[in-house]
Amino acid sequence: MSDSITSFKANWSYPTQILFGPGRIKTLAAACRSLGMSNPLLVTDPGLAALPMVTDAIAANAADDLPTGLFSDVKPNPIGKNVEDGVAAFKSGNHDGVIAWGGGSGLDAAKAIAFMAGQSLPIWDFEDVGDNWKRADSEKIAPIVAVPTTAGTGSEVGRASVILDEATHTKKVIFHPKFLPGVVISDPELTVGLPPHITAATGMDALAHCLEAYCAPGYHPMAEGIAVEGMRLVKDWLPTAVAEGSNIEARAHMLSAASMGATAFQKGLGAIHSLSHPIGALYDTHHGLTNAVVMPYVLKFNRSAIEIKIARLAAWLELPDPSFDSFMAWVLKMRSDLSIPHALSEIGVGTDRIDEIAEMAAVDPTAPGNPIPLEVPALKKMLESAIAGEL
Repeated sequence: MSDSITSFKANWSYPTQILFGPGRIKTLAAACRSLGMSNPLLVTDPGLAALPMVTDAIAANAADDLPTGLFSDVKPNPIGKNVEDGVAAFKSGNHDGVIAWGGGSGLDAAKAIAFMAGQSLPIWDFEDVGDNWKRADSEKIAPIVAVPTTAGTGSEVGRASVILDEATHTKKVIFHPKFLPGVVISDPELTVGLPPHITAATGMDALAHCLEAYCAPGYHPMAEGIAVEGMRLVKDWLPTAVAEGSNIEARAHMLSAASMGATAFQKGLGAIHSLSHPIGALYDTHHGLTNAVVMPYVLKFNRSAIEIKIARLAAWLELPDPSFDSFMAWVLKMRSDLSIPHALSEIGVGTDRIDEIAEMAAVDPTAPGNPIPLEVPALKKMLESAIAGEL
């Protein structure tokens, strides 16, 4: 058997039940009951907790004889303490499941709370390294219904959460197969109130997920196909979602693109994320926005390994003169049109911690998925360029 044939060996798995479409939030109580919940805890961020979408959902559950608690002490970049406090709320309220509600922060924190509610080891023991996930008592992981309210992270179909370890100032990916929610309610009406700048940043996050999954080495044609179509949806609908926030069609397509990106990136991520994670940990920047800023600098670094694939992608996206240069030009124009900063310096990242960021990026769990192996000197050069805004 030749080396080219043995490279086809791979492990694939795909997501969960998704209830998609306008008004589907009305199925929340039934979705919870389908997973055996009788007293769920709704976990979200403080900004969403006071909004009608959350208070109405809790009231509707109560009217349907499904009492529902609320926990919202979640930071934009969730920390271990948020998870600990959420677990305490889960246990004190005798809850038997979690409704993960929100964007990436709310969803990641909620999934981690459902996971840790039944564990005795510290959360950091389950970092996505080797087979750490096997340390968990999988029978004690609480069931999860996920309700995304942004179209970017895709955490609603993910098997991991990104949690900040404040002791080390590092973002850690916590993984277990049962992080995957049992039911997702993907209702575009819940994303209508998202401000334009958050719509843009989260939409670019979806693009980053699809792009890095598409470019990651390895054999996974299903993931690549999903990634390609996800990028087409972003190209066709993100500008409309930003400009016309109440456009349900645009919102729906972007919700699909977000879930597609997270479904696809089981194939791998790369330097966009391995740089974004430490930057977010050290500077508390928005994850999707950081991804968008560093994207072209990583594309340039990876060019020699991905040029043919990107030219094929550019043809699918119907870009003029399909090529790597055409795709790069589209990315830069998209960023400009959406008012995404061109340089990291514009979002508060300076040159004082380049060495630290590069060293953290080199060992980030996403680094091995980059098309070109990542080493500290190359990461430093990318950072210098991204901070200065020099392509």
